Amino acid sequence: MNVAALAERAQALLAADEPEQAEALLVPHLASGSGPIPLWRALAQALRRQGRMQEVQQIQIMLVDMFPGDLTTRFDLAETLLTLGAFDRGWREYRHRYSLAHTTKIERKVQRPRWEGEAIPGRTLLIHDEQGFGDTFQFIRLVHWAKERSQASVIIEVNPESYGLIRRSFPGFEIVRQGELPPIFDTHCELMSLPMALGLQLAQLPGRMPYLMADPPRLEHWRARLQLLARPLVALAWAGRPNHPNDANRSITLDTLAPLAASGAQFVAVQKGPAAAQAAPMGLKLFPLSDEIESFEDTAAILCIADLLISVDSSPVHLAGALGRPAWVMLPFVAEWRWLQSVDTTPWYPQHRLFRQPRRGDWASVVAGMTEALRALGIQTSPADSTSPQK
Repeated sequence: MNVAALAERAQALLAADEPEQAEALLVPHLASGSGPIPLWRALAQALRRQGRMQEVQQIQIMLVDMFPGDLTTRFDLAETLLTLGAFDRGWREYRHRYSLAHTTKIERKVQRPRWEGEAIPGRTLLIHDEQGFGDTFQFIRLVHWAKERSQASVIIEVNPESYGLIRRSFPGFEIVRQGELPPIFDTHCELMSLPMALGLQLAQLPGRMPYLMADPPRLEHWRARLQLLARPLVALAWAGRPNHPNDANRSITLDTLAPLAASGAQFVAVQKGPAAAQAAPMGLKLFPLSDEIESFEDTAAILCIADLLISVDSSPVHLAGALGRPAWVMLPFVAEWRWLQSVDTTPWYPQHRLFRQPRRGDWASVVAGMTEALRALGIQTSPADSTSPQK
């Protein structure tokens, strides 16, 4: 058996989106339960593409047991466990996300001990965000829990783009922007390490809702701007950040959403980035707002006025959830771990609904399902009067 040639052939099949064929190639060489490690790794990838996460988990645990220092496999195992809702070990393995090829740029070497969930009264805890905007919007809710658990003075460091929203919505905390020198602190924790430190369980979600608040002057501006548009008013976002490692799997083009025109709804585009330049398909009543949206402050206000957001898995979904606004999320056949598996709701955001591909690449079925749901849904005009976080 030429292991290198087999592994190369399997990777070629995976690159061609033929995981079933890759599995058929590999299984005869692993049927005994033992075999070369590169082939087990390739088989785990093939099974994951097919959504067979329980089988993937078994292989990854075996590999981690054999090679505990392999951080890439430990990170892959973390994502599998979290997808399956196995939060205990999932969050512990997720700490291995740094020092990998795709995370080197975001890793921070902080010369202070990491907070592990203990009480530290009289000390100062720095909580800093680390990854994408959506991650910040999703996990910033845990800062309240961290303050209660630690009994510390808490400083929150966030990306400049989210600074205004976080400062307004967390008035009891000191907020600083990334790139600024924070006040002196004793210990620190990455925002997405808080679940491990807190021992976060599915049953504890969603916590207090909503936990972000739109800017009142922006709300007034956008109410006036959108007041003449028909209802239901549906915000659309169809693409995420182009340089995201999974963007090809999660983003679509605007013309994919053309069937939504049959619902009769009025749409507004909140898409940013290069995809915002795509022309609207014929028949889709789409009012373009992308050029007028200067920041997340504008997006937040628009989402508070619109009746619904329809979006791929990108930051507006998490922003809507944090604001307590409803969203329908278009998900690929194998979605990111945060959306779990085989469910159409999410514990993170009670007002969200998930529309999953029934087969790899089948966005047409997703859009058809949303079109029918829009037709059947009697959306009430929402005056955006519930936009402040609960106390």
